[in-house]
Order: sequence, then structure tokens, then C-alpha cells
Amino acid sequence: MAISVTAALLIIGDEILTGRTKDKNIGYIAEYLTGIGIDLREVRVVPDVEEEIVAAVNALRGRYTYLFTTGGIGPTHDDITADCIAKAFNVGIGHDPRAVAMLQERYQPHELNEARLRMARIPEGADLIENPISKAPGFRIGNVFVMAGVPSIMQAMLDIIAPSLQTGARMIIETIEAEGLAEGIYAEGLGRIASSNAGVSIGSYPSFSTSGFRNQIVVRGKDPDAVAGAAAAVRELLGRLKGDRAPL
Repeated sequence: MAISVTAALLIIGDEILTGRTKDKNIGYIAEYLTGIGIDLREVRVVPDVEEEIVAAVNALRGRYTYLFTTGGIGPTHDDITADCIAKAFNVGIGHDPRAVAMLQERYQPHELNEARLRMARIPEGADLIENPISKAPGFRIGNVFVMAGVPSIMQAMLDIIAPSLQTGARMIIETIEAEGLAEGIYAEGLGRIASSNAGVSIGSYPSFSTSGFRNQIVVRGKDPDAVAGAAAAVRELLGRLKGDRAPL
């Protein structure tokens, strides 16, 4: 049986919830993890409030194989993620010499003020995640990976993390065009196919472009034979419905 490796993503920051910053990390992380065989099962967004961050971290790290967080590890007063992670794990926190050394690669001694040194505060027992762009590290403690919110930095950190992750079977995805058919025409038949193929996920996704409506049916699963069988049933359904609609 294929190993199931699961993950959650915790987005931290008032700026996301107010719309001040438009999140660009969820889609990237979801696609990245899917590509390496990790199922992203849940995404939460929480404000810069200690008790909410701590509660979310403890809930999610206990439910999934991995928890990834983004945001809140900068130099300002509202960057409280590291402190919250330390509280969630009930460990101390302080200036980590390894993290200070990383910051010294970027900043001159007179530039490394107390605000910037906040970025070197790491929970006890954590491993550092290198930051090749701005040097301020993320960290891993237990099954929790704490990354920057800036997309380019987060992406670089994810590339560094990836080789250390346990992965499972990769998702197999079949996309089928429901050309000329509205969802209401194939919905009943698609529901029957989904019910009889419990090992796969089947979804219908309409979209609109300048050329009109477009409906795609997506079959997902980790068993190649199950995906192929369900996809064949969907194609047979669509072909039959198109034949029923053909002019006499």
C-alpha cells in the first residue's frame, strides 16, 4: 500500500487577512508538495495574535505529517512566529549563534541592530533553514517548518527543505474536456461514477473565457489502474451524452 504523507500550511499575518498583502504562497506550496508526493490537506490563515498562532500550530502539527508556516519571522514587533512556536513546543528561545553568524554575512557590525537580531531568535533545539537571498534563516522543530512570507525567500527555503522530507506516492491526474456539455447534463452520471470509484477523486471545474464556457473533469488518485478506470468511465459517459445530443 502506498504511504500517505500529509501536510498543513499555516499562513501568519494580519496583512493577509486585511487584504493589504495578497498571498502568493498557497498555490505554489500546494503544487510543489503535490509534485513530490505530499498531500496538502489543510490551509489556515491566522492573525498576529499569540494565542491563535499557538493553538493553530499545536492542532495542525498533531494532525498531519508536516506543518509548514509562512510569515512573521522578520525584524519588527509584530513578527512573533518564532516566539509562538517556542511556546507551542514549550521550549526556550534566544539568539542562536548560528543564526547570528548568518546575519553577519549580510550586515556590517554597526548595521546589526537589535531589530535585525530579532531574526536570529530561534527556539531551543531547532535546526536552521538557510536563506540564500537575505540570510535571515527559517527553522525546523519537530515536524514544523517555519519559513519566510516573502514568496521568493519561501520558495528558496522550500527547495532546501525538500530533500529532507518523507514523500509518498505521487498524485496521478487525468484532465478530460467536456466539450460542448454543460455540468447539468453530465452531473448525475458523474456522481454515479464517483460513487463507484471510491479510490479516486473526481471533480468538475467550469471556467469562462472569451471563447465561452469550458468544462473540465479532473480525475485524481495514486493508483494508476483506478485512475485509468475512472477516467475511461468518464470519457464513455461524455461520449454517450454527446451522441444523445447529436442531430438526427
